[in-house]
Amino acid sequence: MTRLFLLLLISLFVTFPAKAEKPRAAAGNSLTYDVYAGGLHALQARLNIDESKSRYHVTLYAETYGLLKSLAPWHGMFLSKGWIDKNGSRQPEQHKSVANWREDEEIKDYWYKRDGNFKSYQVTENGEDKTPKPFDKSLAHDTIDILTATLDEMHHVNKTKDCSGSYRVFDGDRNYMAVFRPAGSEILQQTKYNIYAGPSVLCTIEVIPGEGKWHKKPRGWTSIQEQGRQKGSMPTIWFAKLDDKNPKAPYYPVKVRVKTDYGTLFMHVTSWRDEKGVVRTAQQNTP
Repeated sequence: MTRLFLLLLISLFVTFPAKAEKPRAAAGNSLTYDVYAGGLHALQARLNIDESKSRYHVTLYAETYGLLKSLAPWHGMFLSKGWIDKNGSRQPEQHKSVANWREDEEIKDYWYKRDGNFKSYQVTENGEDKTPKPFDKSLAHDTIDILTATLDEMHHVNKTKDCSGSYRVFDGDRNYMAVFRPAGSEILQQTKYNIYAGPSVLCTIEVIPGEGKWHKKPRGWTSIQEQGRQKGSMPTIWFAKLDDKNPKAPYYPVKVRVKTDYGTLFMHVTSWRDEKGVVRTAQQNTP
């Protein structure tokens, strides 16, 4: 039951991870998030996004918190970096995940070529190479990673004020389509959980299984989203414009809701540091 509960929480960050690397000095924008389940503060995370005209670098650090940390000690680091083409689309060069569960460690490392072709994939468990042999590269054809997909959608929402992206994602064993759909808009109020106040764009996200090792019955994230579907609410992300003085800045996730058979999970943004290193509350930056 504890591992299942932990899976629900981790799924808020990655839809589908040496001990986790020490956070490097933050560049670009840095946001912190807290996850609550039934009012219990269960997980915390930090998202760093650094973008130039031609390159991007995204890092997500997450770990269980409080009582859950003592029951289910888990921490992870997820990294994506790559190129930005002249049209503004992002092509990953590397996606890496490092996950630690108690004394066990799993590292997954994905590499892409600049033309979009998949280059290599490696899995390491407790220092031992566990890369599938043979590895079917066709599963990774014409794919990106979920962090790159989400960052692309954040910029798409900035341009269109709506979400409609569809991304083919590879996770090591399978591929799937990550589909963002519009779900309206909402004026959020600042609360003790969330610092943001102002207009937001709501998007649902759905994972549509593709090729590879999929179970006949929904498991993991697909099970979670089907639980939400049965409850009348797919996993939902609230995107908002934190940096309203920068027309090219993306809409950042400020709130996430996932309904499950075990209750509703919420993720809230709790702080934001801009690219100049100034810590601000989102309420101070809305019109």
